[in-house]
Order: sequence, then structure tokens, then C-alpha cells
Amino acid sequence: MLRFLLRRTLGASLILLLISAFTFFMFFAIPQDPAMLACGKNCTPDALAIIHKNLGLDDPVPVQYWNFLIGIFQGRDFAVGHCSAPCFGVSFRTDEMVWDTIVDRFPTTLSLTIGGLVVFLFVGLGTGLLAAAKRGTWLDKGFSSASLVLSSMQIYFLGPVCLGLFVYSTGWLDKPKYVPFTDDAAAWFMGLLIPWVVMSVIFTANYTRMSRSTMIEQLQEEHVRAARAKGMPKRYVFFRYAWRGSLIPIVTILGMDISALLGGGMVTELTFGLSGIGRLAIDSVNFKDLPLTMGVMLVSAAFIIVCNIIVDALYAVIDPRVRLS
Repeated sequence: MLRFLLRRTLGASLILLLISAFTFFMFFAIPQDPAMLACGKNCTPDALAIIHKNLGLDDPVPVQYWNFLIGIFQGRDFAVGHCSAPCFGVSFRTDEMVWDTIVDRFPTTLSLTIGGLVVFLFVGLGTGLLAAAKRGTWLDKGFSSASLVLSSMQIYFLGPVCLGLFVYSTGWLDKPKYVPFTDDAAAWFMGLLIPWVVMSVIFTANYTRMSRSTMIEQLQEEHVRAARAKGMPKRYVFFRYAWRGSLIPIVTILGMDISALLGGGMVTELTFGLSGIGRLAIDSVNFKDLPLTMGVMLVSAAFIIVCNIIVDALYAVIDPRVRLS
């Protein structure tokens, strides 16, 4: 396990380095001077020169990239103050430390991601297992049909529909907003309930179909039929043998869906007016704010890579036949 984690960590570091280099050098392929954004409309050549010096934009691009990498581990000094490690620079638009901005916005996106993950795993796997156990019945057909319909839904369509129905028409729920969990757990839950449900609809439908098909396949395996022949309880065989074997393909897809969940979180934040990493990423691209773009991309990529490493490590927990080495 230790060798596996070390190998994946080294690979993840290389991937993050390539992502940062690609983003950094592609940014400078844009003909517009990023200092013009910080300078404003009434910009003079002297003010522009000062901004170039303060932001380090007067250095060659490779030197700027090297200073950016050094700042992540050691910190850097800017005209607006010292940026402690991990330092992703100072926003061209707001003159705020990028890391502080990301830390302020990340809890919203993390709450959306974890909440949506819990909802679609619990509902999707539960309905899939129930459909497999009741194969051929009206319950199985109902869940299968519903999953086909829900998989065609989109967040930007379903979101306004839910807002109009549950918020503006009936008043059953308040308008979605983010409240820190440590401040008020109940308000945190109710404020994100609609976004969680909307964001998880598509994933729930996919996991219902996947868990149903893999479970039916596992129920036909020889070791499952042998357990039944030995007289083991049906429920014990269902969960101890068949269900555990069906988790491998589901965990594999989960690793890929984490990145899609973050992408869905971006659309969800815009739909419900939430200020998270997704909205921050869009603003950074629109305003050509390189430090903010770099910080958001690296933090998001690191989050996805760590989640995929955890998913890979779960293989050995689920199936003892898997050897991480």
C-alpha cells in the first residue's frame, strides 16, 4: 500500500506540474496585456510600468513561471504584502491573495460535491439493488424507466423548475444559499438541499442502471450459486457475495464521475447563485486573471487526483484479489 501511494503521489505531482505549465504558457499566448486589467480604464504608461514591476510581469515568461512554482513552497513578496506558502500569487483584478480567495470559496464547492455524492450514491445504489432483487417485477420496470427519463435531464433546466416549484410557487423551501456548517448545521443542510438533489439527478439515474446490471451479473456467478446451494440465507448471499463483487465497476466509474461532479457543481453554482470554486473559475477566465486561474485549476486538479487515488486504494478493500503493487 505504501509503495502504491508513493508511486501515485509522484505521478500526481508530475500531472499537476504539466497542468500548471500548460495553463501558464497558454495564458501568455493571449495578445492582451494582463496588467491592463489591473490598471483600469484611465491607465497611464507610468502606472502600467509600476503594475508590471509589482506583479513581476516585466520578467521573462519562464522566470515568471519559476517564481510561481517557488512561491507555492516558499511564499513570495508583492507590493500588496507578503504571500505565505502556498502562494498562488495576487489577483490581477482584486489585488487579493489567490489562496485566501480559494480558501474562502472552497467550502461551498466542497459541500456541493460531498452532498451530491452522498445523495446519488445512496439513492442510485439503493434503487439499483432493489431493482435487481425484484427483477422482472413492476418495481424493476418502474425504476429502469425512471432512470432513463432522469438521465436526459440537465441542471440548467431542472434547477429553475425546482426553484419555481418549491421556492417561488409553494414556498416550501427557502432560496438556496450557503451557510457554513459550523455556524448552523440545519441552515447549511436546507440551503443546499435543492442543489444537491438537482445536481445528483443525472448521476442517480446512471448508478441505478449500473448497480442493477452489475448486481444481476453477479447473481449469476458460480460462487454465488454455490453459496445458495449450501443453504445460506438469501439476504446474506445477496449482500456478502453478490453486492460486494458488484462494487468494483461502480467504484471505477465513481473515480471518473468525481471530475464530472465538479463540472456539474460549476453549472449548479451559476444556476442557484452560489459563490464557489466553479463561479470563481469562470470569473477568472472572463477577466483573464492568470494567478486566480492557475490557483483554481491546480486546487481542482489536486482534489480530483486525490479522490482518484482513494478510489483506487478502495479496490483492495472491496476485493482481496486485487493487489495494489
